[in-house]
Order: sequence, then structure tokens, then C-alpha cells
Amino acid sequence: MYDYYLGGKDNFPADRAAAEKVLEIVPQVPFMVRENRAFLGRAVRFLREQGITQFLDIGTGLPTQENVHQLAGEEAKVVYVDNDPQVLAHARALLQDSPHVRIIDGDLREPERLLADAGEHLDLSRPVAVLMVAIVHFVQDDPTPIMATITSALAPGSFMALSHACKDIRPEIAPGVERVYQEASAPFTARGSAEIIALFDGLELVEPGMVNLPEWRPEDPDHVPFRDSPPYFLCGVARKPAR
Repeated sequence: MYDYYLGGKDNFPADRAAAEKVLEIVPQVPFMVRENRAFLGRAVRFLREQGITQFLDIGTGLPTQENVHQLAGEEAKVVYVDNDPQVLAHARALLQDSPHVRIIDGDLREPERLLADAGEHLDLSRPVAVLMVAIVHFVQDDPTPIMATITSALAPGSFMALSHACKDIRPEIAPGVERVYQEASAPFTARGSAEIIALFDGLELVEPGMVNLPEWRPEDPDHVPFRDSPPYFLCGVARKPAR
């Protein structure tokens, strides 16, 4: 469905049918998906400027253009994590000639195993950037224990970049969108802004804090699409402070 929203071709009739149902409820979804991808790019470039050379991308999805390893630099180590067999097969074929990149079968709901597998390629005793872009809202149960497990495993100086669907503006539409995803392959749970900011517990948000997708360090601050518009999606980047 995400690929369909982006205008891609790696989707099936069932994906397109479900996506069209979502678009009937929230026509802005393609804009939000594009802005979510743009946020990922800006976040990775920012993290690279902070000296980060290790990236853990959880819920990576099908490879598209400007993937994390392409933005992070040739010497950066990148681990992509997904549990979709199609994603894993496609990514492994594309990444077989990338010596610093790994794709692993992992599930955010099993953070201990995910971290152990990622630790075979990444040095988790050194700073790493964990990317959870549009993935936590696919965790139906309270995600705070998962986030606490991941945060506690990070070395000081590590970062977390996260985006999440927000239901503050129109809570009445959330059940309809959730119902479509429930009937598809990936149940979805929108959360309020207070619940989303709690996902950063133990970390320090960098400027500009948790904001609407287009407003996070835009490339052209004078031309931000839908500036100050109500947030359907919130995002932020946070750093783990020294003990």
C-alpha cells in the first residue's frame, strides 16, 4: 500500500483496493507518504552530519530511490529490518553487492531478538541511529515497553528518528482507516500526540522537536508545504544523552 501511495509498481490488486479505501477517508495520504519519505532523507543527512556511521532501519519496506545506505555514505554500516518475505527477497537481490549493508528478518515486536541480530553487523557499544519511520503505528499493543528496550540498548550519543500517524486533528476518521488496515495484512493504530512524544522517553529531542512532517528541518524554510497545518503525521529526531 505504501508503494502504491508513492506511485510505485511493486504492489498487488489487493494492496491497491485497500489503499483506495483509505484514500476515500483521507485523500491527503499520498502527500503524507511523500513527505514521510522526504523526512527520512533529511533525517539521515542530519545524522550523517552528526558523525553517525551506523544505521538500523526498522520496517524498511520495499527498496525505492534514495535508500538509507545511499544517503548515509559509502563507509556507513546499515542494517535493514523487515518481516515481509517479498521485501526480504527483493532487498537481498538488490543489496548483494553492498558490503556494508545487511537485510535481516526481524519484527519490532521482538526487540531483543532484533537487536541481537543487528548486533552481528553493527557495534551497539558505539553510537547508532535507529530509524522507525512510519512503523510504530503498526504495533497494536502499547509500544512503550518496546521503545524502552531499544532505547536502553543504545550507546550514549545514539539517535532515534521516528514518525507516526497522529489522530489529534480528526479522531473520528481513525477507526475507518484502522478498519481497512485490519482487513489487509498490517493492522494499524493511530495515536495522539501525547502518546507519540512518550515514545521518545529517555531521549532528548533535537530542534525543532516533534513537528508536522514538512516542518522538520525543511531544505527551504521559506517554502514549507502546509506549514502550520493540522498534523496527520508527527515526526522527530532525538539523541540519547550521556549517562
